[in-house]
Amino acid sequence: MSGGFFALLDDIVAMAKLAAASMDDVAAAAGKASAKAAGVVIDDTAVTPRYVHGFSPERELPVIKKIAVGSLRNKLLIILPAALLLSQFLPWLLTPILMCGGTYLCYEGAEKLWEKFGGHGHHEPATVIGGPDEKAMVAGAIRTDLILSAEIMVIALNEVASEPLLSRAVTLIVVALAMTVLVYGVVAVIVKMDDIGLHLATERSGGVAALGRGLVAAMPKVLATLSNVGIVAMLWVGGHILLVGIDELGWHPPYGLVHHAEEAILHAVPGFFGEALAWLTNTAASAVFGVVAGAIVLVVVQLIGRLRGPRAKAPAHDTE
Repeated sequence: MSGGFFALLDDIVAMAKLAAASMDDVAAAAGKASAKAAGVVIDDTAVTPRYVHGFSPERELPVIKKIAVGSLRNKLLIILPAALLLSQFLPWLLTPILMCGGTYLCYEGAEKLWEKFGGHGHHEPATVIGGPDEKAMVAGAIRTDLILSAEIMVIALNEVASEPLLSRAVTLIVVALAMTVLVYGVVAVIVKMDDIGLHLATERSGGVAALGRGLVAAMPKVLATLSNVGIVAMLWVGGHILLVGIDELGWHPPYGLVHHAEEAILHAVPGFFGEALAWLTNTAASAVFGVVAGAIVLVVVQLIGRLRGPRAKAPAHDTE
């Protein structure tokens, strides 16, 4: 009887060790996948403040919360099940779907450039709780997040593609939670930094108060700069998705040129500086490709809008 009891204890200990090892494997896989997705996380962090810029201070954190919740829904309710199903049954579809998202990012980035330099499409700050402008801004941020989150999750999925389905699912859940907290935690700190500076300037004295005044003076410029960085990030990420996707689908010359340029730089400039220049080359090429692709889509969308415009106005004209 006692032998059976101790055998049961041995089985429980063995199961506990197996579970602990599995958790270690999941943690290691999640950490590796998160590191691989770090570039996209930076892009996501740069893009999001653009949607919060211009809101009244009391609406900034609530808006960030809404976007963060929407981002988590994107990852857990849309991307996670879709990615797992596709990786299990139709893995070849992941690249084309991701390229569709990259095309949307290029289009949105090109549209923002057109608005910025063409003098079109100005958005007024959304200061009314639950107002239509705020809802539109939040919806736009969540749509953009869907594409960036999809790339984060697909990159993470590629790192654990050989793992069993359950391990893949758990790893992606960990990555989704960690990336959402990281991105929107940093965004919240960025957009509230001016309020922190105001508090320091009014409640403290000496060097601390001077620091607070410096933060208050600097943050509008920082947010405006991040807004511009966000536009570039959309073009960079979208262009990179398209370049890599085209290469994976069999058309190698575009990304081959970028790769050869990187290799030439690495041979000419070894070490850290060479790696940095190679990365900048890849980034610049991706951004240029994103501008071109986004501009083409933008022209097509505008042409379709103009063709449909008169038809849409005809019924209203008849009723007058």
